[in-house]
Amino acid sequence: MPRSVNHVASRARRKKVLKRAKGYFGRRKNVWTVAKNAVEKGLQYAYRDRKTKKRNFRSLWIIRINAAVRAEGLSYSQFIHKLKENNIEMNRKALADLAMNQPEAFKAIVKKVS
Repeated sequence: MPRSVNHVASRARRKKVLKRAKGYFGRRKNVWTVAKNAVEKGLQYAYRDRKTKKRNFRSLWIIRINAAVRAEGLSYSQFIHKLKENNIEMNRKALADLAMNQPEAFKAIVKKVS
C-alpha cells in the first residue's frame, strides 16, 4: 500500500510561515527553510521584547519624573521616598503623565510631599 501524505496540511503549514515572512529581505521571504528559521527567530525576539518593552517604559517614566522633580529642587529618589512617607500611592506611569501633560498638578503633588 502506498504511503499516504497529507499535502493539504503540509501546504497550509508552509503557507502560514511564508505569510508571516512577508516583507523580509531576500530569500527569507520565499524559500521555505530560510523563511522558517527567520520566522522562528522573529518569534523569539517578539517574546523576549514583550518583557523588555515593560522595562523600557518604566525607565522612560523614571527619567521624566526625575526631570520634572529636579526643576522643583528634589531628586527622583528623594521624591519617591517622600511619596511613600506621606502614603501617596501613585504609580510611575501616572506621575510621568502628570509631569508631561499637567505640570501644575504635578507641582502640587511635589509641594504636598515636601
